[in-house]
Amino acid sequence: MQDASPIFDNNKIPVKKLWQVIIASSVGTVIEWYDFYIFGSLSAIISLSFFPKDDPTAAFLSTLAAFGAGFVARPFGGILFGRLGDKIGRKYTFLLTLLLMGGSTFAIALIPSYSEIGLVAPAILLLLRIIQGLALGGEYGGAATYVAEYAPDAQRGKYTAYIQTTATLGFFVSIVVILVCQNLMGDAVFKDWGWRVPFALSGILVIVSYFIRRNMHESPLFSKLKQEGRLSENPLKEAFASKANRRLMLIAMFGAIVGQGVVWHTGQFYAQIFINKILKVDFTTTNLIIAASLVVGTPLFVVFGSLSDRVGRKKIMLGGMALAAIFYYPLFAWMSEIVDQEGTLVNDAYQLTMKGKVELAFICTCLVTFASMAYGPIAAFLVELFPTKIRYTSLSVPYHFANGIFGGCAPFVATWLGAVTHSNFSGIFYPIALSALTVIIGMIYLPETKGRALMD
Repeated sequence: MQDASPIFDNNKIPVKKLWQVIIASSVGTVIEWYDFYIFGSLSAIISLSFFPKDDPTAAFLSTLAAFGAGFVARPFGGILFGRLGDKIGRKYTFLLTLLLMGGSTFAIALIPSYSEIGLVAPAILLLLRIIQGLALGGEYGGAATYVAEYAPDAQRGKYTAYIQTTATLGFFVSIVVILVCQNLMGDAVFKDWGWRVPFALSGILVIVSYFIRRNMHESPLFSKLKQEGRLSENPLKEAFASKANRRLMLIAMFGAIVGQGVVWHTGQFYAQIFINKILKVDFTTTNLIIAASLVVGTPLFVVFGSLSDRVGRKKIMLGGMALAAIFYYPLFAWMSEIVDQEGTLVNDAYQLTMKGKVELAFICTCLVTFASMAYGPIAAFLVELFPTKIRYTSLSVPYHFANGIFGGCAPFVATWLGAVTHSNFSGIFYPIALSALTVIIGMIYLPETKGRALMD
């Protein structure tokens, strides 16, 4: 299929065409996030297979470190695939990242356990996790840029927010698949080898997504630049050579993305770890609580993305981070009180009353709401901040550096702080501090981009 004509006005695109773009982009992105986050959802169980079992806490922290390695790899993926996306096109780059992500996730299902091959097992796991991180470093920037370059200027927050839901939807799908597999197999079988099935399913999902994406047109703005011979010869060099562009990347990272990253990952992943590993609520109940909060909270990404088209990106994003900084400690303390009051210890895990489950689900929904405010408008903001010919690179580098180093490592850092201080709540001060710092920097330096036409 031929690429779209470069003669294009994004403000006059038919709604049907726009939805085709959103759906084709989102399906693949949900699958990539599913692949990336299923590792986190199963980290407690994976630790039993790939690390020595004589110290469960050390094994779990080792698995979280491997989980974090994927986040550390993301900025390098952003550099590599951002450059490719600005040179050869958005479409072809995120087709490649999809295949890399799916292949590495499927391969995790086939790794022999620690008892079979010793330290080679966690080494292979770490390598595949790094490949996942590299792939995701290219995926998000491509999907966000692709949809944004089609979206009308006055509704870019609304339409790019659908891409923002894909991270949470991928997390939700991972939880659902895990719970279904666990229920069908039984807990013992699932912990022994059944956990591999959700990873193996990735192969099927990726093949379906590849055929959907293969028939997509190239981004019209990229096609226009290509026809006019104005593509960047060296996007990475241009992104960093310009003092003005370097400044924008730093402002975007420390005035928006760092806070967004810790709020998103704390509100979903660390909440899951906190309930299951720290408060010792049973695995199934924990995941049902998180899943319920995601069902309620996911539409809010679009709500706040749409609202940013009217009141501005900056107010919504910084508002979500400020609320997180203010309410994290009381909300996590409240969760602890609920488990103490409504939980019964059975086989080293707390079983909650229905009242306790509902209250925890409400708190987790509040956490997802903060994340949706911080994350919903940020794709539109980042795309509007940078020029088309170096947009993929300029967006991907700060986004994945901040989310990979600060946001993605938040569950590990928070869990580690709790372990070394022997406190249930010391870990929560890490996201509180980074959220508050981002709000201060953002209030001073962050520009408002609402309604901007995209720069050629």
